[in-house]
Amino acid sequence: MWGLRSYIKPYWKYFILAPFFMLLEVFFDLLQPLLAAHIVNAGVMERDFNVIRNTGLAMVAVAALSLASGITCNLFTSRASQHFGADIREALFTKIQTFSFEDMDTFKSGSLITRLTNDVTQVQGLMQMLLQRLVRSPSLLIGSVIMSLIINFKLGMILLITLIILVAVLVGLIRFSIPLFNNIQARLDKMNMYLQENLAGIRVVKAFARSDYETARFAAVNTDYTEASIKAARWMAVNSPIVTLIMNACLVVILLYGGNLVWAESVQVGDLVAFTNYVVQVLSSLLMVTGLLMQMAQANVSAMRVSEVLAMEPKMNNPARLPEQTIAAEHVKFERVSFAYPGTAGAKDLILKDISFEARRGETVAIIGSTGAGKSTLVQLIPRLYDVTAGSIQIDGIDIRQIPVTELRRRIGMIFQDSFLFTGTIRDNIAFGKPDATMEEIIEAAKLAQAHEFIARLPDGYDSVLGQRGINLSGGQKQRIAIARALLIQPPILIMDDSTSALDLVTEKRLRDALRNLMKNSITFMIAQRISSVMEADTILVMENGAIAGMGTHEELMKTCAVYQDIYRSQFGEREMLYVEGKSS
Repeated sequence: MWGLRSYIKPYWKYFILAPFFMLLEVFFDLLQPLLAAHIVNAGVMERDFNVIRNTGLAMVAVAALSLASGITCNLFTSRASQHFGADIREALFTKIQTFSFEDMDTFKSGSLITRLTNDVTQVQGLMQMLLQRLVRSPSLLIGSVIMSLIINFKLGMILLITLIILVAVLVGLIRFSIPLFNNIQARLDKMNMYLQENLAGIRVVKAFARSDYETARFAAVNTDYTEASIKAARWMAVNSPIVTLIMNACLVVILLYGGNLVWAESVQVGDLVAFTNYVVQVLSSLLMVTGLLMQMAQANVSAMRVSEVLAMEPKMNNPARLPEQTIAAEHVKFERVSFAYPGTAGAKDLILKDISFEARRGETVAIIGSTGAGKSTLVQLIPRLYDVTAGSIQIDGIDIRQIPVTELRRRIGMIFQDSFLFTGTIRDNIAFGKPDATMEEIIEAAKLAQAHEFIARLPDGYDSVLGQRGINLSGGQKQRIAIARALLIQPPILIMDDSTSALDLVTEKRLRDALRNLMKNSITFMIAQRISSVMEADTILVMENGAIAGMGTHEELMKTCAVYQDIYRSQFGEREMLYVEGKSS
């Protein structure tokens, strides 16, 4: 929790005023037993109605002041804790935006969601407890013990010894419970990860009629979480009975001993009544403190998990400024690039092996190969979604690791294989990379992407609202909007990761024709499954097992690359293959 102290500074006034008014409330509450003792000793025992009336009115006034102080404390506490939680939540979200794919793989998305929601709520609740109940309970406890010692030292020592025993018991219970709370949060992470995966793939679950299987999987995860929660709850439930038992035993001893003192006229009846009230206040304070300490132990686990994310230094080095040389993105060069995903080691784990090629402005580099050949991984290295393991990628002769990530990605338009759309209007989705784009620019990008016609047919056109992940559009429509989003920024480097797989051949050809002029001003990297999509490319890279199996134009590869010939034969058939070979001989 101490690591989050910087988020307190903007609201330091609230963090001072809230405990101050809570201490005032405790002070007024501590006066009440003394006033009650005065009524008994000077009013009831002396049969003086004026004392009873005046002291009673004083008790009402003190109660009103206590109420006002408590309400004021609650107002300041709510402001402080809510702002504190909101700032931490925003800081977490901002921090996550700086993470590379490697950093995201470290925490997992389900765990990050838990930390942003449940853990922040726990920390926010802890702050509210610190300012309110954790000020009130110890203050009332200490104040009641002091007042008890003032009334009668011997009776007060009985209470003090009882408290020391209780503290020792509670410390042992709390130390044992902390690992249990860690286990709860870990199980909650696992459950959230499963929920996220299941909801994202709900269509697949329905299509394969696997609802029963997925329900059983969730039941197992949910049972694990429930059992961990029950185990922790058992220990939390033990606290209250232990405190009550020990304090009630203490109260019995005090009443027996105090009664003898009253009988011996060593203590007045009113003082024993006040002392008993203080013991009751100590009991209620202890019950509250024990519950708070358990909640604090749980919230402290959440605070450490939140601090872990905030303290995470992104593994990807991000230079503070651009090199002195102007980067116009005229030339991209892969120089002996190899790559393995973080956490793997050894040559056998390399996804890409010794990749070298060059591309210049106006050229199209097509990448083709079997599933798992490393095509998508290759293009993900250009915007530094991952960093190369060995070798270098250079733009205009500058290693991309020397370019600030934001500046690098501003020069790249990337169309992913998964056409992810955000909840909002079609216009907002197309203008995602250029929020200040005019409507004319948005329409022009949509026309290039062959999306304008179907958008215009929608009831609200470009103002049509998309559901989550574009659920109310077909796969081909989503792909075309994603293409328009990338084209709008007119990037000098354009990456198309199998982004036309959901388009029919006619629409794909129209798209290629429309992009021809734009590609003259860009370096285009295009991953495709169909040879018909790459035949016109300036350079075709044929990938196999993470290495380049062939490189050249379509005509060159048909003569020299057996892997490319196999792909062609699988798509066009043996007869067409023989025709091409006969034509080229």
